[in-house]
Amino acid sequence: MNAALALVVRDLRLALRTPAETLTILAFFVIAATLFAFGIGPEPQALARVATGIVWVVALLACLISLDRLFQSEADDGSLDQLVLAPASLELLVLAKCLAQWLTTALPLIVVSPIVATMLQLPAQGYATLLLTLLLGTPSLSLFGAIGAALSVGARKGGALLALIVLPLYIPVLIFAVAAVEAQIAGLSPRPHLFLLAGFGVFALTITPFAAAAALRQASE
Repeated sequence: MNAALALVVRDLRLALRTPAETLTILAFFVIAATLFAFGIGPEPQALARVATGIVWVVALLACLISLDRLFQSEADDGSLDQLVLAPASLELLVLAKCLAQWLTTALPLIVVSPIVATMLQLPAQGYATLLLTLLLGTPSLSLFGAIGAALSVGARKGGALLALIVLPLYIPVLIFAVAAVEAQIAGLSPRPHLFLLAGFGVFALTITPFAAAAALRQASE
């Protein structure tokens, strides 16, 4: 546990020393959402109908961008072998990397999301549910993304491979999250969709450490 906490602190310090990556992801999030708004047009009702989907799709793509370097930096400087051979559980270290990635990428997106939702004319009753879906859903994005990042370590055109692996796993998260917000806006209960979203997160938490650790062991051989 101490090794995992040390790894989280290390990644957070690196992110604070070089904030360009986090700022770039935030800029992508805002600019991409703005482009969607320009493409759909200035009609408030048209924007409101697709606001939830736009926020979630852009957040999903922003998280995907950040995954390319999740384990690749360790592979480049040789510290991946040290992680694999460390006395601490590699599965626990994988979870630590996922937590650091979520704190430096997904959490800033969640903070900025109300501004983007306002720009997209999201109805007021959907704001709280949107934030809740992001809090419940983005950990799944980081966890499933870790599997793809581990499988694509050292691969040529790893970004394309990563997207092919991860995007199908992201589809259920996107569906449940958007459905929850739309149900709230329509005056229905979002609880079934939120429970499914939380259950999918538990599933991701269960399989990710073992799948990603096995891929990292294979990559270090």
